[in-house]
Amino acid sequence: MKYKIILDTNVLMAVSQFKLDVFSQVDQFSDYPYELFILDKTILELNNIFTQQTGKNKQAAKLALSIIKQKKLSLIPTEEGQVDDLLVAYSLKGYVIVTQDLILKKRIKKAGGIALTIRQKRKIA
Repeated sequence: MKYKIILDTNVLMAVSQFKLDVFSQVDQFSDYPYELFILDKTILELNNIFTQQTGKNKQAAKLALSIIKQKKLSLIPTEEGQVDDLLVAYSLKGYVIVTQDLILKKRIKKAGGIALTIRQKRKIA
């Protein structure tokens, strides 16, 4: 079995904000093979943050965009819709969603999907 894991925008930004290696955390979490994905709208969100904000958020978005290229994360093209709604839908298709958004996490769990989050700014749980 190969896990399909989608990283939300805020988790990619946490790499810079918390100095967290999300990728080694995912490695420790999973004893099974997995593939990491992002939604195409995640890149749009990061580009918007990079171009419209300043300071730490701008730097975090810039780092996240470079990590996406460096790690060659698989891109999921999506139709129109809100990112959170799309993530809930993908969770119901068997994808594991990694997010910092507590409301989204609750929505995914209520719908019957699996959501992980960063705990104590150090690990994924």
